[in-house]
Amino acid sequence: MKKIAVINGPNMNMLGTREPDKYGTLSLAELTAVIAKKAAELGARCEFFADNSEGALVSAIQNASDSDGVILNAAAYTHYSLAIRDAIAAIDAPVVEVHMSNVAAREAFRRESVIAPVCMGSIAGFGIQSYILALYALLEM
Repeated sequence: MKKIAVINGPNMNMLGTREPDKYGTLSLAELTAVIAKKAAELGARCEFFADNSEGALVSAIQNASDSDGVILNAAAYTHYSLAIRDAIAAIDAPVVEVHMSNVAAREAFRRESVIAPVCMGSIAGFGIQSYILALYALLEM
């Protein structure tokens, strides 16, 4: 059974109440349940981690080095965290960058990802389905 690490960054704990027009109304716990259910249907299991701090995310990425893949929503850190970029580059597990909103259609500063060059791929703009698409990608590659 493949193990997938799902790592969420800043403000993801506010899902369900934070800008529901962009992020929907599901809470982080509900999102986690949806992903876990789909993973089980596909014969995989997920380990979940969420934190608002950059250092905790770096540690979570490093700890996921023995996973079969990582789904990472680094949130705002996507656009400037070289520490997270370096953590991704340091592990052997493939990483898929995900965003619930279409970051390319938002503010100019959200259009650049410093982590994309070290990720297997990026999926954005499909709400919670961004995570499911990333799960399929990791399990099919």
